[in-house]
Amino acid sequence: MLKLNIKQHIEYIRLLRRHQKLSAKRHPAFEQNKTAKFFIYLSAGITIIYLMFFAVIFAMVANSSDSTTACELIYGFAPFILTIDFLFRFIAQQTPSQMIKPYILLPIPKKICIDSFISSSMFDWGNCIWFAMFIPYTIMSVVFSEGIFITFLFLLSLYILILINSQWYSIVRALINRNILWWILPLLVYALIFSPWYIGKNANFSTLCDTYAELGSLFVEPKLFMWLLLFAGFVLILYVNRRIQFVSVWQELAKVETTKLKHVSQFNFLNKYGIIGEYVKLEIKSTMRNKNIRKSFIFANIFILIISLIIAFTDIYDSQFMNYFWSVYCFSMYGAMILVKTMCAEGNYIDGLMVHRENIFALLTAKYYFFTILLLVPFILMLPTVFMGKYSLLMLFSMMFFTGGVSYCLFMQLSVYNKQTIPLNTKFIGKGSMENNYLQVVFELVAFFVPILLLHILYIIFNAQISYIIFLLVGFIFILGHRIWLKNIYNRLMKHRYDNIEGFRASR
Repeated sequence: MLKLNIKQHIEYIRLLRRHQKLSAKRHPAFEQNKTAKFFIYLSAGITIIYLMFFAVIFAMVANSSDSTTACELIYGFAPFILTIDFLFRFIAQQTPSQMIKPYILLPIPKKICIDSFISSSMFDWGNCIWFAMFIPYTIMSVVFSEGIFITFLFLLSLYILILINSQWYSIVRALINRNILWWILPLLVYALIFSPWYIGKNANFSTLCDTYAELGSLFVEPKLFMWLLLFAGFVLILYVNRRIQFVSVWQELAKVETTKLKHVSQFNFLNKYGIIGEYVKLEIKSTMRNKNIRKSFIFANIFILIISLIIAFTDIYDSQFMNYFWSVYCFSMYGAMILVKTMCAEGNYIDGLMVHRENIFALLTAKYYFFTILLLVPFILMLPTVFMGKYSLLMLFSMMFFTGGVSYCLFMQLSVYNKQTIPLNTKFIGKGSMENNYLQVVFELVAFFVPILLLHILYIIFNAQISYIIFLLVGFIFILGHRIWLKNIYNRLMKHRYDNIEGFRASR
């Protein structure tokens, strides 16, 4: 293996980073991403304003407190900040495809590609967004009372914790991509982190905050062993992430797929529906057999069940906003995770679909029927909320019909704009990543938050029952007229078919 000094190592990383930027510019979705990024940046701007608002609130609390210093207050809330940061990364952090395959035959160390990926995640601007809260807070509460040096240590310690959190997210994301059971790991870790809240004789919220406030204060006293521990943890998690990413990529590269089927389901009951029935069979078998689609489907069901049980047996989400949010979110999970990528999986065999023009319309219709019928699954999974008196049957029916009508209509609009093939089974070595499609993120945000806004408006004008009835009727109208808007999607898609086919072929 070729040995490199540090300077050569850094130069290779810069070269690969340059390749990634050029690849992004040649990406089939580059032009539409430029438009969609505007809305992403707008959302980021709104988030920054909210963070500055929280900075003012925290500063007012810190300045009026006689028992807690300004630094200790933020350290006390650090577990919540880092947990929110971890969860938000699943939505906001783009995980660039680890382009290992094109470089296998080149005379460079293979771990250079992994290092390039890790360095990209470390120097991503998203790691600095929390400073929209930290910097105003320090100006109002820390710098004049504690001095410049303490302020510097305070901000540096928080930044390193966020970098550690980014590497922790990469580790969890890689492990989950390999096996969905790895979700147990972050659940156990966060259960341990928040244990002072519920374990022990004096367990409560104050104990949790006091515990981490005392630990954090050691950074600004300052204690050398705490800084050594922090840097050691940072180096360790970097090494673990690098190792896991490397092993995951090479296991996928060396994997030989073996198919052992004792029985092949024919789904003969769908034969009477002709070509649409055949495409429904394709959707069923794709969900059952293709690794990436199957994982998305399983994860969606597990997530819906967990949220349903939390709502049913706890009072965490008893507010009106959270009721609306989770009811919309749970029913939209299939659409946000799978339906929004319509035509991307089909990009693997798009040439065959284009043999007959009407194939695409039949495919879109079959896909819509399949995912509309699947809405019965989240309906059933959320029934515990009805049995415990948290939600009503009318609410579930209205959300199910609204999702099947309006939300699915919105999600399937991306059929026209999707032009990147997603791999059916590989996750780490694909030629591109669907997560690079910012337009998808915009559509998801609209599908999640616009219904909540509409529900609030209708609730103010009428009441909850009438709001649900209106949602049910609107959704029902869209379902009845599905052939009209599906035909519109089909006609627009066919106008862009050559551009889309070129994108599908280029991204295989």
